[in-house]
Amino acid sequence: MAPEEEYYESCKQYLDVPEAIGLDGIDLESYIIASYIIKRAKGNNVNYLARFAAIEQSTGTWVRVPAETEQVRKEHVARVLGVYEIPHYEYVIPKDVKDRLYFVQIGFPISNIKGDGIPMLLTSVIGNISITHGLKLVDLTFPKAYLQDFKGPKFGIDGLRKLLKIPERPLLNNMVKPCTGHTCDVAADLVYKAAVGGCDVVKDDELIGNPAFNTLEDRITSVMEAVDRADSEKGEKTLYTINITSKFPEMFENADKMIELGANALMINYLTAGFEALRAVAEDPSIKVPILGHMDFSGAYFGGHWTGLTSMITLGKFPRMCGADSVVIPAPYGKAEILDERYEQNLKVLRYPFQHIKPTLPMPSGGITQGMVEKTMKEAGKDILIGSGGGIHSHPDGPTAGAKAFRQAIHAVMNGIEVREYAKDHEELGKALGVWGTGKTALIE
Repeated sequence: MAPEEEYYESCKQYLDVPEAIGLDGIDLESYIIASYIIKRAKGNNVNYLARFAAIEQSTGTWVRVPAETEQVRKEHVARVLGVYEIPHYEYVIPKDVKDRLYFVQIGFPISNIKGDGIPMLLTSVIGNISITHGLKLVDLTFPKAYLQDFKGPKFGIDGLRKLLKIPERPLLNNMVKPCTGHTCDVAADLVYKAAVGGCDVVKDDELIGNPAFNTLEDRITSVMEAVDRADSEKGEKTLYTINITSKFPEMFENADKMIELGANALMINYLTAGFEALRAVAEDPSIKVPILGHMDFSGAYFGGHWTGLTSMITLGKFPRMCGADSVVIPAPYGKAEILDERYEQNLKVLRYPFQHIKPTLPMPSGGITQGMVEKTMKEAGKDILIGSGGGIHSHPDGPTAGAKAFRQAIHAVMNGIEVREYAKDHEELGKALGVWGTGKTALIE
C-alpha cells in the first residue's frame, strides 16, 4: 500500500461515518454539507479521492504530520458522508466505459470556519481541490448555527414591492446605454426618459464606476434630479442603482457619499468586489436603501463543466446570504448563454425559503425585448425584475416609448391578453414587436 493510501486508511474512522447513505451518522447541525460531482478515469479509486479531499480541506496534507493528533482529527477533520456512482454499477463495468461519474458529499465542521464568512467557507469546501480537474462543487447545505451569522437582504422581494408600491406585477428595469463613455448629463437624460416611460428601476451599467468624465458625485446629483422630475410626472417611484464598485476603502466611502447625496439605491459588482464586500455594505445599519448585485465575472466561477462551482451558488445562495435585494441573472431568452434548467434553478434559489434569509428578487437579463415578456412571466412568474437595456434604448421612438412598450406587454400578460393582440392598438408595443418580434435575440449591429 502506498504511503498516502495508508494515511487515508488510518483516517477512515473519522472520514466515513456508519451508514453514510442517508447522512444519519453525524450531527447535521454541526456540519456544512458540500456536494460535488466528480469524474474519474475508469481505473481510479474515487474513495481515495473523496478522503483526500476531506483531509486536504480540513486537518491534513499528503503525509501524516505529528501535530495532527487523534483529538484534532476527531474534532476538526471533514467527513466523507457518501459516494454515489452514476450510473450505479453493481456487478460489472461495461467495457466501453472510459470515465466514471460520482456524486460525493463531504461534511465540514462549522467550528473550523464559523465567523469567518465566505472567504474561509470557499477555502474550506473548494480551496486547493479546485485545481483537481473533474471536480465541481454543485451545492452547499448550511446548518442554522452557521447561517445565523448572515443577515441577508434588508428589503428582499416584499420590501422592494412595498417601497415601490407595486403589490403584484413584475418590476421593470432599464440599464443605461451606452455602458460607459457618456457624461452625467447624458446619463440623466437617458434615466429620465426610461423612468418617465414606466421603468421602476434604472441601473448604471456594470462598466461605469467613477471615471473622470462621469464621476459618481456628478452623476448622482444629475440623475436624481431627473428621477424626481420623472416621478412627479408619472406618479410612480423610480429607484436608480448607482454603481459604487471600486477598490477598498473607496467602495465603502462611495456608499456613504452616495447616500448623503440622495441615492435611493446602490449597485455592486459583487463578484469582482467580493462577496464579503457586498455583505459589508448590505449589513451596514447606515445603509437604508436597496442593493442590486451584478453578475459580471460569474462565468469564471461556473462556466467550467467539470471545475469551479455552480451558478446557483454564484448567482443564488451567496449573493442572497450576503444581502443583495435583487440579483442580475442570465436569461435564456436573449444574448445570454444559460441552460433553461440552470435558469430555473437560479430563480428558485433566490426565492425559496432559506431559513431566516429573505427572498432576493431575480432580475432576468441579457437581450430581453418586449416580445419576450409573455414567455418570461410564464416561466419565471411575477416576482421578477425584468431587465432590458437595448430593448428600451433602441426602440424606434426612443427610450420612453421602449419603456412604455414593456409596461404595455406586462399589463397585457397580467390581464390574460396575448401580447400580439394587445399590440394592435398600442403603438409603442406594436413597433417593438415589429422590430424584434417575440423570438430570441442575438447581437445586432
